Amino acid sequence: MTSEQLKARTERFAIRVIALCQHIPRSPTNDLIAGQLAGAASSVAANYRAACLAQTRKQFIAKIATVVEEADESHLWLDMLHKTMPQEAQAALELLDEANQLTAIFTASLRTAKSRL
Repeated sequence: MTSEQLKARTERFAIRVIALCQHIPRSPTNDLIAGQLAGAASSVAANYRAACLAQTRKQFIAKIATVVEEADESHLWLDMLHKTMPQEAQAALELLDEANQLTAIFTASLRTAKSRL
């Protein structure tokens, strides 16, 4: 997968998560979950784009490490959403799978970049 394809994929992930968050019924707890989830998912896309602009391998590694953390955090919030809001369960499951795949992709990228230091 090219970096442009991965940029598009992470952006689609963020957009899908934001769309899901807009359907979550408003309450203090739901607002917390939706806010954290939307923030983490959009951070995956934003930090991957920043990684692509890195000037050094160390900068790239730092940004990709952040992408891994945010993808994993997205997984956490999606899992909570899946477990606590049955009306959003199917959409959350699909996005959980995507969060897992993105975490795996970026973890592999991080390992490769570190091995080349």
